[in-house]
Amino acid sequence: MILIWKPPRMGFKNCFSPAIDTLLLLLKSLPLGCYFNIYSFGSGYEHIFPKSVEYSQKTMEEALKKVGEMEANLGGTEILRPLQHIYSQPCIQNQPRQLFVFTDGEVWNTKVVIDLVKKNSHLHRCFSFGIGERASSALINGLAKEGGGHAQFITSTDRMQPKLMQSLRYALQPAVIDVSVSWDLPKVVSVSVLSPPITALFQGQRSLVYAQLSGQIPEAAEGSVTVKYTLAGQPLQNRFNFSLKPAEDSGLTVHRLAARALIRSLEMENRESKDQSVHDLFYEGASSPLEWWYNSDENMSEPSKPPMDPLLQLVSLQKASGCWDLAPDLAAAVGKTSEEVEKQKPALVSQEVWATILSLIWLHGFKMDSKDEWELLAMKAVSWLQAQNVSCVEECVDAGNALLGCKVQKDALGL
Repeated sequence: MILIWKPPRMGFKNCFSPAIDTLLLLLKSLPLGCYFNIYSFGSGYEHIFPKSVEYSQKTMEEALKKVGEMEANLGGTEILRPLQHIYSQPCIQNQPRQLFVFTDGEVWNTKVVIDLVKKNSHLHRCFSFGIGERASSALINGLAKEGGGHAQFITSTDRMQPKLMQSLRYALQPAVIDVSVSWDLPKVVSVSVLSPPITALFQGQRSLVYAQLSGQIPEAAEGSVTVKYTLAGQPLQNRFNFSLKPAEDSGLTVHRLAARALIRSLEMENRESKDQSVHDLFYEGASSPLEWWYNSDENMSEPSKPPMDPLLQLVSLQKASGCWDLAPDLAAAVGKTSEEVEKQKPALVSQEVWATILSLIWLHGFKMDSKDEWELLAMKAVSWLQAQNVSCVEECVDAGNALLGCKVQKDALGL
């Protein structure tokens, strides 16, 4: 996985900004065995490692350290050159290349960038994130569409982490690609598809296709539609038969939905054609939406470093393998003292196992409203625990519940 991002402006690198929080969560959520790298860009670009490296405790810590040292050169937003550099590197065998692009969309060569992604679409998937209220929809949607990924738009009222983790879950699973829709209709009936083509679908997503049938439809005529696609390298298809005779009491609901889909598609095409010239007008005095975000009325002065959120604190302590160490910082994150945590630990359990089970109980007991942010972290932790062949998991769960005041069941933890 390769992350391409524009760091916050100088002076905010040590604050717990949404961008830094998001990078921390992303790096902690990566699975063992994957390869990764991080590029930053402004008027130029830099990368943390000369080439993508295998994810481990050492490389994760090195990446986190270097991310904290990165500063944005806000003289420009030159995303083409880092993309060219990435595509010039050979792909790693059995390691699908996934690009995560965070940008404000302020580029002067949108078409060139999208064409480059399209040219290399057979080598990777591209997940794009538009930061700011007025991020370029042409660039963000174009990157995801031509790169077979998923587009996200993040405004100043959104939390970045849930949207990032949704895209990461998509990136870690095979997608439905090469989608085509063909119609088998009587010769006197023609079809006009009103929806834009489907480039990729991920688990949990759905896509509606609207079409308009025209002509003199014969009495009791039937038609069929065939959807062909590829999933995990396997070509598949589904065929659906339907009657061409409309139901007498169907009303106009479907017609209105189809008309709305067509209008939105046309609006998007029109907006994307104008997007580049209009977008440049929105940010007079702000070099990027991230800077605009930080310079909003609520953030006119540089803030002091706030206390770290307990969830983020717990996330920051997790190892690349998925486990936690029994440390004072972990005890503080779950709201206990080191003495309380040590005293409650079952005698025959290692400190890492106890700390990991305790962290899982705390997440399930107090942070279920943020599950979409920590679910991948928890899966790593459960996999690590299962590999340890712990014989007294039930005792650990009971002890953790007693310490934290929870009622989390062992099965709920996935153990």
